[in-house]
Amino acid sequence: MVFLLQININKINHLRLFFIFKICTSLLSRKNMKYYNHKKNFLAIEDEDFYSFEKSKYVIQSAPYEYTSSYIAGSDKGPAAIINASHFVELYDEELDQETYLKGGICTLPPMDFKNKVDKKAVDLIEKETYKLVKAGKFPITLGAEHTISLGCVKAVKQKYDDVHVLQIDAHSDLRMEYHGNPYSHASVMARVHDLNVPLTQIGIRAQCIEESLLIKQSDNIHTFYAHQVRNNPNWALEALKTLGPNVYISIDADGFDPSIVPAVGTAEPNGMQWNETINFLKQVIASRNIVGFDVVEIAPKKGTILSEFTMAKLVYKLIGYISLK
Repeated sequence: MVFLLQININKINHLRLFFIFKICTSLLSRKNMKYYNHKKNFLAIEDEDFYSFEKSKYVIQSAPYEYTSSYIAGSDKGPAAIINASHFVELYDEELDQETYLKGGICTLPPMDFKNKVDKKAVDLIEKETYKLVKAGKFPITLGAEHTISLGCVKAVKQKYDDVHVLQIDAHSDLRMEYHGNPYSHASVMARVHDLNVPLTQIGIRAQCIEESLLIKQSDNIHTFYAHQVRNNPNWALEALKTLGPNVYISIDADGFDPSIVPAVGTAEPNGMQWNETINFLKQVIASRNIVGFDVVEIAPKKGTILSEFTMAKLVYKLIGYISLK
């Protein structure tokens, strides 16, 4: 009896040591997490209580991966350009009557390193880094180069939210089975998301090949609201909202917006989404669904103008603001 009691005590002690080790390891990894101070972080936040990894709810990671751009290159410079432009975004949001960064803190991580990593290896890295944030209880925000990066983000959040639904704002449907022989092309990213059996709602689409059109018609998992439909249907937002599941990941390709307000993109298309209609729709989505993360991709900065990256920085802060109200 004494012998059995001693064994049980030893087991309990081992379990205690194991859990203490796990907790210490987790705390140590968080403490050792590198993040940027006001000189390089989003919004140039000066108070470490509102930009440290430990204390921040929202974490911005940069994925400057560009390997399959098919028209105008330079999206690998997009994440840094958005962060730099954010230094000139007002901290006070007049619509929400708050300084949003005070509602949870916003941490900015150094960019991911894609040396010797392309296609699946690049996606795997993004999935790994994004899941670290999800596992730590953070809200992941990813600034990308080409749209391929969204696949890694979706795979990461799907580990926690198996029923995740992707909301895509884009000029292109990105549903090609492959492009230039590459299934990991930016033009194929949503085809890979579709392969995961993840429902997809697309807004503002106005450029695609006939194979993509056929896939949309054949699949019960894809709900596409073309730009011409948005223009002609006053109820498009309500109809789109009804297609969404409870847990939503938002992927925003900058070329989803009209080039009159966001011109510096890889593949611009006319008749794009306008600021107010997009913001109002996203506000409704955020108010009625659980948002599990979002990304902004495909800014390719142009010399002599900061309009595009500034607009996207404003968008990121606005979305964080809406999410902070819940």
